[in-house]
Amino acid sequence: MKVTLSFEKTSSDDVSIMVDALRASTTITLALNNFNRIIPCFTPEEAFKLKEKYDCVIAGERGGEMIEGFDIGNSPQNVEKYETDKDTLILTTSNGTRILENMNSTVLVGGMVNAKAVGKKSTLLAKDHIDVVMAGVKGNFALEDFLASGEILYWICQYSDEYELNDYAKAAILASRDYEALKEGFYNCRSGKRLKGLNHEKDIECCFSKNITTNVAIYENNELKLIKD
Repeated sequence: MKVTLSFEKTSSDDVSIMVDALRASTTITLALNNFNRIIPCFTPEEAFKLKEKYDCVIAGERGGEMIEGFDIGNSPQNVEKYETDKDTLILTTSNGTRILENMNSTVLVGGMVNAKAVGKKSTLLAKDHIDVVMAGVKGNFALEDFLASGEILYWICQYSDEYELNDYAKAAILASRDYEALKEGFYNCRSGKRLKGLNHEKDIECCFSKNITTNVAIYENNELKLIKD
């Protein structure tokens, strides 16, 4: 099994795992406890149109802050606990949702919260190549995505009998093994500092939590849904 780590664009036409650790991956993963499907979109204007079409909840952010007129922001805890009788969530974020748009493979969503589960699921679905794809921030490398990818890659290796890692993936695994350094990275990376400045420190804590759910989202037909066992 070829196992790689990439930035923004996948190198696999087999299985890809999108990682936007702070916060889209976590929001999507935990939102599946509250919604049957999530439709990612790429602009606020598109989100408003989809709300009219589907009578659903719209969530999202730009620059870390909730978009004016939206029902909720991109807080994983708030989305999971949002009280509604709607079964569909429309989500637009600065980074994670735009990465999904151009993936031509079986696409899963991963973060710290489901690293073990998404790692295992990817090995069951893949034929010969799993690529973990970091979303980054506006075209720039994001430390938190690198560290969360390392955790996912670690579990991919645990569930694979034979694998070949690229050096980028090896470096991410090594970086993710020191828990205290991992925590420091999440809280003091550029995105972490921005979220703390916006009083979203609880979201950082949630996104940093390891393996708190077995939810794994799959992206098919422009929708994200829970993979059933």
